[in-house]
Amino acid sequence: MNDFYLHKIAIVGVGLIGGSFALALKRAGVVATVSGWDADRDNLRVAHELQVIDQLPSTLAQAVDGAELVMLAVPVGAMAAAAREVIPLMASGAILTDSGSVKQCVVECLDPLAKQQGVRYVAGHPISGTERSGASAAFAELYQGKRCILTPTAQTDAAALETVTCAWQAAGSEVVTMDVLKHDRILAAISHLPHMIAYSLVNSVSDYDRYEENILDYSAGGFRDFTRIASSDPIMWRDIALTNRDSLIEMINQFEEFLGELKNDILQADGERLYEFFLRSKITRDALLQPKVR
Repeated sequence: MNDFYLHKIAIVGVGLIGGSFALALKRAGVVATVSGWDADRDNLRVAHELQVIDQLPSTLAQAVDGAELVMLAVPVGAMAAAAREVIPLMASGAILTDSGSVKQCVVECLDPLAKQQGVRYVAGHPISGTERSGASAAFAELYQGKRCILTPTAQTDAAALETVTCAWQAAGSEVVTMDVLKHDRILAAISHLPHMIAYSLVNSVSDYDRYEENILDYSAGGFRDFTRIASSDPIMWRDIALTNRDSLIEMINQFEEFLGELKNDILQADGERLYEFFLRSKITRDALLQPKVR
């Protein structure tokens, strides 16, 4: 990676994910110029003012012109429409990547579009984020020590895959490759389901009507920490829920089984089973805090 360098990249959707990618590469000194485009013109101006991007283009074509690497960092539901606009503007041989949290539907759409134009597509997903959004939320350290999953197909160009790998490594990520379906199932479990639970918990508690006052006023650290991710972009999570529906429903069903088991143990006042249930969870959760041996 010592000789890895890009003369120009373009970020389409300059928010937390795309903006942080740009800042990370700039900090690493592996890119000369960062351009960007965003459907929200005010957000694009903020990105320029904060030096997330170096150029403030007047058109999408100007943003993409001459870019060796273009990242689509838009909600999954907007990915196809963005790709149809962006790909025809890219030079033959240029590399397209994305940051979508769902991969199968994105790859099935973007891969053939890219091939038609001679663009080399590498699907990706950084496993990192916060509940904040927009260019002002971007920061260069977002990907430090985090993983980025790339989901190449049998047709993915090897040199393009190496370039995208190097870019994410320069941003601070550990890069792993994975089958698209495996990716979607794993993310349904470790990311998408927790968000669904957080949204549901906030709604269920806020609708609790036994008392006149808003009981959320009494919430403390536990509730606020657990539900932090319910402040995430609702458009993004609507799209994720719809595009990863099968895997997510599978995980919701499994969660309901365990919640049902817990409910039954409480109804039966079965202290031993409750202790075992909580102990198993504690052991599993505590193991996450232990340093990994690689």
